[in-house]
Amino acid sequence: MIPEIIQKKRDGHQLSGAEIRQFIEGVTSNEVTDAQIAAFSMAAYFQDFSTEERTDLTLSMRDSGQVIDWRSADINGPLIDKHSTGGVGDTVSFLLAPLLAACGGFVPMIAGRGLAHTGGTIDKLESIPGYNTGHEIAHFKRVVAETGMAIVGQTTSLAPADQRMYATRDVTATVEQYGLITASILSKKLAAGLESLVMDIKVGNGAFMSNPEVAWELAKSLCSVGTAAGMPTTALLTDMNQPLANTAGNALEVSEAIGFLTGTLESNRLRQVTWGLASQNLVLSGLVPDEQSARVALDDAHRSGRAAEIFERSIHGMGGAADVLTSFERLGAKAPIIRPLIAPESWHGQTVLHLNTRQLGLAIVALGGGRTYAGQAVDHSVGCSDWIRPGELCEPEKPLAVIHARNESGFEAAAQRILEAIAVGEELSYNGTDVIIKQFKVPGRNG
Repeated sequence: MIPEIIQKKRDGHQLSGAEIRQFIEGVTSNEVTDAQIAAFSMAAYFQDFSTEERTDLTLSMRDSGQVIDWRSADINGPLIDKHSTGGVGDTVSFLLAPLLAACGGFVPMIAGRGLAHTGGTIDKLESIPGYNTGHEIAHFKRVVAETGMAIVGQTTSLAPADQRMYATRDVTATVEQYGLITASILSKKLAAGLESLVMDIKVGNGAFMSNPEVAWELAKSLCSVGTAAGMPTTALLTDMNQPLANTAGNALEVSEAIGFLTGTLESNRLRQVTWGLASQNLVLSGLVPDEQSARVALDDAHRSGRAAEIFERSIHGMGGAADVLTSFERLGAKAPIIRPLIAPESWHGQTVLHLNTRQLGLAIVALGGGRTYAGQAVDHSVGCSDWIRPGELCEPEKPLAVIHARNESGFEAAAQRILEAIAVGEELSYNGTDVIIKQFKVPGRNG
């Protein structure tokens, strides 16, 4: 029967929900071989799925493993979250989760590790001494109930069919297929028991998708399928033609997030994306009636210190220090070499026209702060801070970036990447001011 299902999709016919469930059950039980997964994925790549098929595939992959049941937990608000397609300096999770919790939401965030030029939330959290990203689901649920948020690593018990499917797609050139991407992302979010979701689709030279039109098609697929699967979903397209935060690197990004939450640091781009995603979360979940009310609530949660307090309590619940807001600066990993990279003399007086953000992310990898293959260890102390931005002048006293390196060879490798990533000249073609490119309209409770 499995070959007939593959043949039916190969020939461009719509699969029934029962056929899709049978295929995914076979993936989970290993009745379906890797070759058959590859054939199914290639058939889908060329023939695509309808929205109905994408929804059936997503739900079948969700049901291939554990679905977290929150009914026994002391939860008195909506279960909400966001998902990012990944970028450089993307520190949003550490701000958004406590802000949402301070506004009455509960955020059970299941995150991943970094690969290639993008950083991973779990790697960043593991730069916090004592933080355990591998807690059992029961502990995870308890911390969410007690503090309003918790972040753990991905587990093999949630959507295991996706893990087999993705591993095969990764080596058969079938990753870039909307239906398969949609099911892969949403099956894990549904398995976490979410009641609504906001997607952050990164677009630009530092994202996996550089074309806004293509990214918008993916956003529409995710929103239609997530909503059809019982998890109302909306999305923003956000700019990744330059790093989002002022830092990139594991401990550096945690330190910046703490500074932002406590009011000692500010980043306009980071604030725009965080508030944009959080506002849609609050409206979509029904916690506030409209976006204006959401922004007022978020401003209050930030200024009052409630979000910072929730972040600290959650970190402690997951094994970190009870006073992480004040102790991380002392206990967090620090690189032995912290040195500015100054522009070549020939660049002085020139304007930064363009950044190749992927290359800036690879500079972090060159320092040891990222990985080039799954399972590779990372150095939590290294990274970059104080990036120069498009539109700024190169001057002798202004660094292109401050490099945090383990050794001189790492510094030189990162410096070379950064120099190659910056284009300078007289005429600015990109100013990077519009960090939110496009977003779905989320109607408030008043219409």
